Amino acid sequence: MVTPSGRRTRITLDGQLVGYWEREAARLDALAAEARFGWQRRRYLRKAAQARVQAERSRARERARGNEPAETAAQDPASAHVARDDS
Repeated sequence: MVTPSGRRTRITLDGQLVGYWEREAARLDALAAEARFGWQRRRYLRKAAQARVQAERSRARERARGNEPAETAAQDPASAHVARDDS
């Protein structure tokens, strides 16, 4: 991404962590939906909630830096891996 001044924006660790924790929360939610026992489901749901807290913490740090993390990557992780043919 290029800023209005022509400089490339720096991708920070917190910027990467936002997407990571959102994907992790989605993965844990899927595991909770397939859990066989209630205690497993509750454990996965607690871990998913904690992952969302960590994502929000990184998102707040990015906002404090003046960078707005991409929300679309967090909502649809499959779209980030789609190969594009520019020819």
